[in-house]
Amino acid sequence: MEINLEEVRRKTVPVNLYIDSIREPFRQRFLERKITYQLNSKVVERLKNFVSGIVVVAFSAEWCKDCAANIPVLALISEATGLEVRIFGGLKRDPLNPSRKWSIPPSPSEVEKFHVDKIPLILILNREGVELGRIVENPRRGLTLEEEILQLALENAGKA
Repeated sequence: MEINLEEVRRKTVPVNLYIDSIREPFRQRFLERKITYQLNSKVVERLKNFVSGIVVVAFSAEWCKDCAANIPVLALISEATGLEVRIFGGLKRDPLNPSRKWSIPPSPSEVEKFHVDKIPLILILNREGVELGRIVENPRRGLTLEEEILQLALENAGKA
């Protein structure tokens, strides 16, 4: 599935703007993670070689503990490398309709288009909007988020 990146950009916000918009008490959890997490500098240096060819789009909710762990790391990666990271925020569960996971609105309708089941859902796209990979909730065991993004970039280097 090819994704229209211009449409995604219109409907999302940059990762740091998203974190700044989170309400308390949730915002503090995101900020604490951003302050305390240390990126792997060797991985970041290698990742810089790929950022011009990829875009990260993530789905998040302020109440989600895995989002509070991973979205701030995406912000740090973005700051350190220039990687474009866009966020669909405000996801809410739909407790009144068991056949639907997310309540739309306030959740963006894209949760259905991108088959969002668990969050954060982190999509790694090339500049043409082709999905190169996805990270669901957390990086694979034994990898940091920056390592998994680098691995996906390496696996897909040169693919259009």
